[in-house]
Amino acid sequence: MYPLIAKISTTVRKVFALYGLRLWFAIGGLVAPRRAVVRAARIFCTPMSSSRTRALAAPTFDAREERLTVDDHTITAYVWGDPQRQPYVLFAHGWSSHGTRVGAWLPRLRAAGYAVVAFDQPAHGRSPGERATLPCFTRHLLAVGEHFGPAAVVIGHSLGGAATANALARGMKAERAVLIAPAADPVAAAERFADLLWIGKTLSRRMFDYFESRIGITFEEQQAHRTAPVIGRPALIVHDLEDRDVPWSEGERYARYWPDSRLLTTRGLGHRRVLDDEAVIGAVMRFIRGETVGERAVSSPNLPFGVA
Repeated sequence: MYPLIAKISTTVRKVFALYGLRLWFAIGGLVAPRRAVVRAARIFCTPMSSSRTRALAAPTFDAREERLTVDDHTITAYVWGDPQRQPYVLFAHGWSSHGTRVGAWLPRLRAAGYAVVAFDQPAHGRSPGERATLPCFTRHLLAVGEHFGPAAVVIGHSLGGAATANALARGMKAERAVLIAPAADPVAAAERFADLLWIGKTLSRRMFDYFESRIGITFEEQQAHRTAPVIGRPALIVHDLEDRDVPWSEGERYARYWPDSRLLTTRGLGHRRVLDDEAVIGAVMRFIRGETVGERAVSSPNLPFGVA
């Protein structure tokens, strides 16, 4: 009874907090638009506070922990096996997640002879910080890949999938790539965020401009149809039709624009369970061995980003 009451209480508090924010932006967008833009940007770049608690409570599966310095940030890396002597798999987690989410993959990867490297992005898991962005995710993934050397496979989930594509397009070395529920469109993500908080179109456009002035790269440059075509490595894209966080069409977009890629579509796993699903892991292991997995998505100028 008491856990149920606590859960209901937490839900009510979250609902009131959300409507409080919506009211603040409705008023703030009119009377103090600059302040509203800065606050919206700060919220958009701040991982959920509960994610840090979950990460610290999660097991590390006897990983060897290393501390790396990237852009004056200290990040925590987790290593299983010896990446210097074994082919290794590099894992990139998603937003408000952490490196040890790779745990379900460890038995299969280690049994197949792979070392595994994962890490916590800034403001995530055991890595300090308060905020992060997709360019930040990309830079840190590039740095980890450079530190440990060329990977046999890089696996990216959610925003980590977008960072994986961006990093490969910018020269990260990996023989194969697996993107699971990858975010393809930062513009659409920002628009979903703006809709959630009832931020109007004018304020949203100002938020985009503010972001781009701060991160030094446009949202357009980070979209899948810009990055995927220049990547010359085989890829498997895995996406669930019922993903409520990142639409299936974004994974499909990667598959259409990535020259040597295939799309594996699941149903009923959503955005998070798809990462831990045994059937998905088995399919990825077959792809890693060089087997054909998934379907080839065919591009069409009549379907620039959508679904047939």
